[in-house]
Amino acid sequence: MYAGKRPTLVHVTHEAARKIGGIGAVLNGFFTCKSYLDAVERSILVGPLFSREGGLEDRLGEGSEVFYSTIDGYDECEFSGQFRDIENIYNVGIVYGKKRFVDEKTGIESSPEIILIDVSEMHKGPVNSLKKQMYNRFEVPSDRYEHLWEFEQYVRIAPAAIAILKSIEAASSSTVIVSHEFMGMPTVLAGKIDPYCDFKTVFYAHEVATIRRIVESHSGHDTIFYNVLENARSKGLYLEDVFGSQDDYFKHPLVEASKYCDAICAVGDYTAKELKFLAPEFKECPVDVVYNGIPAYDIGLEEKLKSKSKLKEYCFNLLGYRPDYLFTHVTRLVKSKGLWRDLQVLEKIDKQFQKENKTGVLLVLSTETCQRNSHDIHHMETSYRWPVAHREGWPDLSGGEAEFNSEVQLFNAKSRNVKVIFINQFGFTAKLCGRMMPEDMEFMDIRKGSDVEFGMSIYEPFGIAQLESLTFGGICVVSNVCGCAGFVNDVTDGAGCENVIIADYTDISHYHYNEIDKFIYEVDELIYNENPLRKHVEEDLSKRLAIMICSRIAENDLEAEKLLKSGFALAADMSWETVVSKYVLKSISKAVNAAEQKLTKIIS
Repeated sequence: MYAGKRPTLVHVTHEAARKIGGIGAVLNGFFTCKSYLDAVERSILVGPLFSREGGLEDRLGEGSEVFYSTIDGYDECEFSGQFRDIENIYNVGIVYGKKRFVDEKTGIESSPEIILIDVSEMHKGPVNSLKKQMYNRFEVPSDRYEHLWEFEQYVRIAPAAIAILKSIEAASSSTVIVSHEFMGMPTVLAGKIDPYCDFKTVFYAHEVATIRRIVESHSGHDTIFYNVLENARSKGLYLEDVFGSQDDYFKHPLVEASKYCDAICAVGDYTAKELKFLAPEFKECPVDVVYNGIPAYDIGLEEKLKSKSKLKEYCFNLLGYRPDYLFTHVTRLVKSKGLWRDLQVLEKIDKQFQKENKTGVLLVLSTETCQRNSHDIHHMETSYRWPVAHREGWPDLSGGEAEFNSEVQLFNAKSRNVKVIFINQFGFTAKLCGRMMPEDMEFMDIRKGSDVEFGMSIYEPFGIAQLESLTFGGICVVSNVCGCAGFVNDVTDGAGCENVIIADYTDISHYHYNEIDKFIYEVDELIYNENPLRKHVEEDLSKRLAIMICSRIAENDLEAEKLLKSGFALAADMSWETVVSKYVLKSISKAVNAAEQKLTKIIS
């Protein structure tokens, strides 16, 4: 796959030391994947040191080994002399070591190197020099955003990171710097600027930050935006032609600068389209769709029913009955997740269940804050029956949680056969969620025992979480704009699967707006006339989704067994091994070979 020796991959991300979200899941998939480990000579994680608090054992996270730490005065490292020179030149702190990643199922493990840099008191000279070159060569106006620490810290990391890579002998022609989202772009650009190294560069688009902001802020959300995108592109228009300048957003110029990379990986089909929509220059950019992998565990029906029994017992303790069906949604509490759509669909399911004398409960496991401690959870549980009832203010509802809980309470007041329990806690065990929960409950029980997992996001570049119930025979309901929906279609050749229902909230062909001379096909009008149309689409689609869910949900053990088998079969085809071998390595190879082809042209 590679003309020369195996490459060194440098992953620049805010999740270098600790898994926070999707990027951490991707890195964990890479570092426990045989095809990745076989193809890559050396993996290095680079990120900021967010805090100097704690001791040596806290620096690099769980499963790590520290070789060098400026903060702790610790030195068991062969590169310590070079590190001290870099500290003096840049006035930074360096923590260097290794971090262990292991797949408990396969036993595959690896220990990539990890570098965290404390740039809180960094000298301005090297940073200002980089900012000047970033503007002159890549049109990134750093002076507009340097008051924002989220921007500034990643620019500061860049020159120090390049110096450290040189010092640890990771700056050869086979080194590929991978920017995970905007955070790594300053380091990528610094690598391209460096006159002494031939770094290859990749932008790994886990989202397109500018597009996320637009989709979330416009009340038409995905229904309107993606119709605008298609309409605008057919007219040869790009993002700024339609939505105006986006330079007020600090992430935008860094994401747009990805056009200078040797390769771009987009985690979903819509993410690739969004990148192509940013500017005309992206028309010639090598944007590859590189899906994320999902877990595949082969369990039997007995194990699934055991988990389901625990969830039903929990519902009985809270509500006084064991529901026939369990709906779940495990997610972050942010607008992009479209949680209101769950309630719209359940409203229709509730009416159907009334006719069939069936019951259901939706468990929403979501919070917008940190994990509550067990003492507070037990106090709320005892005082006012949390999580069935809630109160505003810490340690219970934050502002966004209170807003969602109001919708939940309104739904529960109107519904008869389906109820919603909003568990605003991080984690799913009896210790974390109270005495009403069975003592032997584990987080995986909410995945294994689920009949239906909702994930009808308005913006979702991939959505690993949406499909985590798939391997356990769950029915996963996802938006068509989710990257995982594209992966399902790719793996099944468009045939789909009984376990996955794809909800197309962008389809407006059923409405009178589709006449060519109507305002819906004028870009400006699309933006400013979105509310009624989105509401129509959501209302109509929720009816159709309810019918599909009720027709597919397992009514007996035989049907549950069938969903288990089909779900696992599909999940197995969407593993990290498949993703890395079929998509990721080809993009990395493209970056290496593209750079080599450029060099050949220059020499000739």
